Amino acid sequence: MFALQPSDIAIIIIVALVLFFGTSKIPELFRSMGKAVGEFKKGRLEAELEMQQMQQQNQQPQVQNQADKAAELERQIQELQKQLEQLKSQKQQQQQ
Repeated sequence: MFALQPSDIAIIIIVALVLFFGTSKIPELFRSMGKAVGEFKKGRLEAELEMQQMQQQNQQPQVQNQADKAAELERQIQELQKQLEQLKSQKQQQQQ
């Protein structure tokens, strides 16, 4: 058996196109194939952009949630510090 090289396959495809479609239809065929490839690339780029936008939208609420949690923890710390100061002042008053 013999192995077909990519150049051999390309020649076979070109000969088959000439036999099936004739020389007048080949430019039209390649033009439509080019348009199809262009549309495919355009669709792929649009899908990638949509995916990036969705990822960014999903990340924004997570960042907001983390900021909210941090603010809540800071508020709790301040409340605990106030309670600690109150307890210290009560203890000092009891000792006097």
